Amino acid sequence: MAELVFIPMPRMGHFASMIELARLLVDLHSELSITVLILKLNPDAQVAAYVHSLTATRIKFIHLPQPETQKDISFSNHISNLQAHAPLVKDATNNILHHSSSRFIGFVFDLFLTPFIDVGNQLGVPSYVFYASSAAFLGFQSHALALQDEQNVNIVELKDSDTEFTIPSYINPVSSKLFPTILLNPESNSMATTLVRWLRKAKGIMINTCWELESHAISSLSNGSVPPVYPVGPILDLERKSEVHQNSDIMKWLDEQPPSSVVFLCFGSGGNFNGDQVKEIASALEQSGHRFLWSLRQPPDPFKGPMASQTDYDDASEILPEGFLDRTHGIGKIIGWAPQVAILGHPAIGGFVSHCGWNSILESIWFGVPIATWPLYAEQQLNAFKLVTELGIAVEIKMDYRIEVIGNGEVEILRAETIEKGIRCMMDEGRDAWKRVKEMSEKIRRALMDGGSAHSTIRDFINDVMGSMPKKN
Repeated sequence: MAELVFIPMPRMGHFASMIELARLLVDLHSELSITVLILKLNPDAQVAAYVHSLTATRIKFIHLPQPETQKDISFSNHISNLQAHAPLVKDATNNILHHSSSRFIGFVFDLFLTPFIDVGNQLGVPSYVFYASSAAFLGFQSHALALQDEQNVNIVELKDSDTEFTIPSYINPVSSKLFPTILLNPESNSMATTLVRWLRKAKGIMINTCWELESHAISSLSNGSVPPVYPVGPILDLERKSEVHQNSDIMKWLDEQPPSSVVFLCFGSGGNFNGDQVKEIASALEQSGHRFLWSLRQPPDPFKGPMASQTDYDDASEILPEGFLDRTHGIGKIIGWAPQVAILGHPAIGGFVSHCGWNSILESIWFGVPIATWPLYAEQQLNAFKLVTELGIAVEIKMDYRIEVIGNGEVEILRAETIEKGIRCMMDEGRDAWKRVKEMSEKIRRALMDGGSAHSTIRDFINDVMGSMPKKN
């Protein structure tokens, strides 16, 4: 037997896809087992529930304690917090080696945990990275680091500019208006560049994408700017049956709607809006006349720290326009937390107003649902650019919108007319995008079939880490 140690970022969006990858690996090789170390870093209650629901064999979970020296969660403290966790990771791994007869063959880390590569170096084993975003964004991160190191470009100073850059992983020039806030903020820029410097020291990078979706970006990464890449996606958690059971009223409502008639609005784990913006969205939905299913959640309690989770409203009518629920009764439904996979897979869904998180994009493409892009944070502006400009499988609401504030700036309120225009374009006029996303859905599904591009790449990764050990038939 051979043993890999996975260390995911303990946030649900990163955690679930990495565990799905682990399940794929052990299913494809009978001599491989995986131990997952769970850090007490930005703990997410959904992660604990998710782990409890798993029944996979040859995947073990070990919860590490919180280090005494861990600081408050923030960009400025992230690297030092990882340094505090490093001895715990090393001790846990040594304990695994001491009590196991399996051959320890390496680590797999999340991008946000790449400084742990130093632990792999100390133990004399290779370290790989699972990259939960797109190949295009990986190329962007590498190019941004080169701009800073080799061309002395101060990316922080681009926060108010509209400068176009030629970035090898994108076909078209990219405006600095779409650069992620994490690079435009001095505090977070330092952390992000540190993570990418460590990323370059990995033996290889598994990316949650496939050739069919990102052939140009993947090809551009062969220039030596990053370690060898393995496009192993789309890695999705499509078996959330408990979510469907617990939200049967949502599915029952969808069952009553005509095919491809419902606009689904969901903005991810960090997607919540103030009262003024909520009213603009409500007005846009009402004016569009389309059926809708809206996951409306309230901002987290600011006293619980920057990584606190958003919650459902006790009474959503308090934040919605007066009479909105009565006027839209029968054509619309307001919900809290959404079982997104189950909803996107329902035939009544005709379009998805999305924040453009990479997992959400892959899920929407998988089910052939076109997207109206409304990016909010992280790399989502660049994801929206890729969908609309490069792939033509989405329409734009506002590509350069961001909910994160830099300095003394204020969050923009997107007006109802802009939102309505995007919804109408997606539902009434976006036939080309609809056709392309259906075609892409078929392609990425084939990628994971036996002999498909991603399936073959996963086998290549197994061969690289396992050597000549026999494979499962």
